[in-house]
Amino acid sequence: IPSNIKDMLRKSQLVFLILLAGTAWCRVVDVHDPDELVGQRFGINRVLSGMATNKYTPPEEKDPQFWYKLAYEELAKRLELSQPNAKRAKNIILFLGDGMSLTTVAAARILKGQRQGKTGEESSLSFERFSHSGLSRTYCSNAQVPDSACTATAYLCGVKTNIVEIGVSAAVNYNNCTASQDPANRLTSIAEWAQNAGKSTGIVTTTTLTHASPSGAYAKTANRLWECDTDVASYGLDPSNCIDMATQLVTQVPGKNFEVMFGGGFGKFLPSSIKDLHGKPGERSDGVNLLSRWQAQHPGGVLVSNRKQLLSVDVSSVSSIIGLFESQLMKFHLEADETYQPTLSELTEVTIKKLSQNKNGYFAFIEGGLIDYGNHQNRAGYALDEALEFEKAIQLARDMTDIEDTLIVVTSDHGHTLSIAGYPGRGTPILGLNQHDTDVNGVKYSVLNYAAGPNNYQDSQGKRIDLSDQMGGDDFVFPSYIQKEQGTHSGEDVGIFASGPQSHLFSGVMQQHTIPHLMAYAACIGSGPKVCDT
Repeated sequence: IPSNIKDMLRKSQLVFLILLAGTAWCRVVDVHDPDELVGQRFGINRVLSGMATNKYTPPEEKDPQFWYKLAYEELAKRLELSQPNAKRAKNIILFLGDGMSLTTVAAARILKGQRQGKTGEESSLSFERFSHSGLSRTYCSNAQVPDSACTATAYLCGVKTNIVEIGVSAAVNYNNCTASQDPANRLTSIAEWAQNAGKSTGIVTTTTLTHASPSGAYAKTANRLWECDTDVASYGLDPSNCIDMATQLVTQVPGKNFEVMFGGGFGKFLPSSIKDLHGKPGERSDGVNLLSRWQAQHPGGVLVSNRKQLLSVDVSSVSSIIGLFESQLMKFHLEADETYQPTLSELTEVTIKKLSQNKNGYFAFIEGGLIDYGNHQNRAGYALDEALEFEKAIQLARDMTDIEDTLIVVTSDHGHTLSIAGYPGRGTPILGLNQHDTDVNGVKYSVLNYAAGPNNYQDSQGKRIDLSDQMGGDDFVFPSYIQKEQGTHSGEDVGIFASGPQSHLFSGVMQQHTIPHLMAYAACIGSGPKVCDT
C-alpha cells in the first residue's frame, strides 16, 4: 500500500475494504457561481460580503408556515378527488435528475431509441411509463429561475427559500450565517421526518456529498458553497461559528444517522495534510479528519472509494456505508473508468439492499447530478447519456422493490435552455445536424441548441458557420446564441413521475415544495396530514 494511504489509515483509523485501484481524475468543473446567482457578478473572484441584492422576496414567503399551508391546500384538493386506494408507502425513493428539463427528457428518449437502431421518437424512458405524472413549478422565493440549492430546500424540506440557500427559510439573506442559525429559520427535511419514524435513510449522488441537491436532505446554510471550513473562511467568516456542510453531515442530525452516503467530494472531509484514496490532498484547513469522526460514531461502518470495494460489501454485516468515489465530482459516465467508478445503477442497487434491511422501511434520495453539468457545458451528448444512466437506475429500483409498498418519485430541480427545433425529419440523429432546413444564409444548423453558452459558432462577420465537419463527438459543445462562459438554468416547469402507493397524488401542476409533503402523506411521516389518519 502506498505510504500516503498508510498514513491516512493510521490517522483516521477507518475500516476500509482494502481493494485499491488506480487514481482516476475528474475533468468536470464546478459551473455554479453564487455571485452571479444572487445578482452580484463582479468577475471570477467571490465577493466576501454579499447579499442577494436586487432580488425581491415577498414578505409573507419568509415564514415557513406560508409554504406548509400552501402545500396542505394542494394536498387537500387532490384528496377531494376519488381516491383509488388507501395504501401506505413503507419505503420512499426520490430520484432527482439535476437540470433534467422536459426537453432533456425528450432528447434522451430519442437518443435511447437511436442507440437501439430505431428512429428514436417512439421510445420511452423507464419513468415515463410510470402510472402518474405531473408538473412542478420551480421558482424560488426571490428568483424567477432557480438554482439547485433553493430547489433542494423545496423538494426535500417542503419550503421555498432564497436562491443559493439550503435548509433555511427565506428570512435568511445570502451569507448571513447568524440568521441561518436562528432556530426560527431552520427547516427539517423529509430525511429527518423518516428517521423520526424509525426508518433508514440514505443519499446518493454523482456530484459530491456536499453539493447543493443532496445537501437539502441535511444541511442548513446561507451559502451553498460553504462545503468545508476552508470555503467558509474564504468568505471572511469564522468556521468555528459558521459550521460547514461537511461537518453538518457527519456530526449533526439527520446527516450523522444516514446509513448510506454515496458520491464524490472526498476532499471536503479531510485536512490538507492528508491525501485521500484518489491521491489528492484534502481541502480542510482546520486539521479535522471528519472521516475519523464518522468512524468513531459508526464502529461497524465502512468506507469505500471504488467500484470493486463497493461491490464487495456485505450489507448485512455493516451498520452503514460511506462511499467517496472521487476527490471532487464524480466523472461523466462517458469518461469514467468502468472498472474504477461505479455506475448510478450499482450505487442504487447497494443502497436499496442496505436500507431495505429495516423492517420499518426507508427513505432514499438518489441524484443523477451530472445531467446538469453536461447541460451547463452545452455538451448535450454528455447530458443525455447521464439522463440514460439515470433512467437505468430508476428501472432497476422499480424492479428491485414492491410496487405495493414502495413509492418511487422522479423529478428534476430545474430546467436548462436546451431546445429541439427546426422541423427535422423522423429519425434525424438527435445529436446531429438538421438535414431538412437551413438558416437565412443557407447554412444547416443543429437539431439541439442552447439559448446561452460558450460557443456561438460565428465567423468574423457574425454569420453562422457550417458545423458539418465539427459535430459527431459526444463531447461536442452545441451552439448557443447568447454568449456566456457556461449555459444557464431555465425557469419552466419540470416533470414529476410517480409509481407505487399514493402515486396518483403526483398529478397535475403543483408547487415544487409540495412534493415532500405528498411523500410524507403517503408514508405517514412528518407533522402534516397522513393517509393513516383516514
